[in-house]
Amino acid sequence: MAAYIKNTIFATNFSQQYILMDMKDICCIGHITLDKIVTPKQTTYMPGGTSYYFSHGIYHLNDKRNYMLVTALAPSEYKAVDELRDKGIEVEVLPSRHTVYFENVYEENQNNRKQRVLAKADPFTVEELKHINAKFFHLGSLLSDDFSLDVIKYLSEKGILSVDAQGYLREVRDEKVYPVDWNGKEEALKYIDILKVNEHEAEVLTGSSDYQEAAKKLAKWGVKEVLLTLGSEGSLIHADGKFYKIPAYPPTEVVDATGCGDTYMLGYLYMRNKNSSYTEAGCFAAALSTIKLAQSGPFCGTEEEALSIIRNSELHAEEL
Repeated sequence: MAAYIKNTIFATNFSQQYILMDMKDICCIGHITLDKIVTPKQTTYMPGGTSYYFSHGIYHLNDKRNYMLVTALAPSEYKAVDELRDKGIEVEVLPSRHTVYFENVYEENQNNRKQRVLAKADPFTVEELKHINAKFFHLGSLLSDDFSLDVIKYLSEKGILSVDAQGYLREVRDEKVYPVDWNGKEEALKYIDILKVNEHEAEVLTGSSDYQEAAKKLAKWGVKEVLLTLGSEGSLIHADGKFYKIPAYPPTEVVDATGCGDTYMLGYLYMRNKNSSYTEAGCFAAALSTIKLAQSGPFCGTEEEALSIIRNSELHAEEL
């Protein structure tokens, strides 16, 4: 009996150690997309989506050992996964009949865009995520039904839950993308620790065009850290009942804004994982976005570049 008890204790301890060893600092969950970009000059096909931009960025911050991506896409697009794995990124691919397929048609004026979703991937489920362990979970939602309320509740019990609101405000009907409010938002937001919204998304969610009022309302619904990105105006962080204004560092040039929001979230979570303050994390996130803005494709700068931008800038974060 004594031997049985000893072996049982050993097995339990080994199991606990295995779980701890398997724990990642950050896990991003989201669909890698196939993006068809049509301009008057050319048609281009490329991978995209929050998970794609986030994962390439983490590689350049040299934190890939403590990170993993969980995605779902069709076998025809596995090249994008192979590309990440070749960089040493741990990727778990869940089965899906299709890949999320965005078509973006631009006119000569790049502000005029028609968007369609030609295919949707299968949504993520609780059962598929039960074996995933992380300190931070970041949900890169692209469409309103990517993550159910059950998934949000479940992951909030396993770690710190971060969500990009953009996908919850997009609904697909007959291939066309329609802006919608987040169905069941007040219930879902109770379980979300960190929420990123831009000024338009904040107004849709709260009905307020006043940035501070919108952030306060999101906090009242349960969000602990509200990140409100404002483009060239910088960003606003609301946490612990206080507001922090984060500057926007001027880029060397403006080349491609695609993925800037995902890069911001990458920088913020990267620093919060290091126990940095809200302002330190916000400024680092802003600096990463500045570097990204000056180049096409995912972020490919370095941590030192971002820190140098912050050190050499006359702009500083401030508590409001």
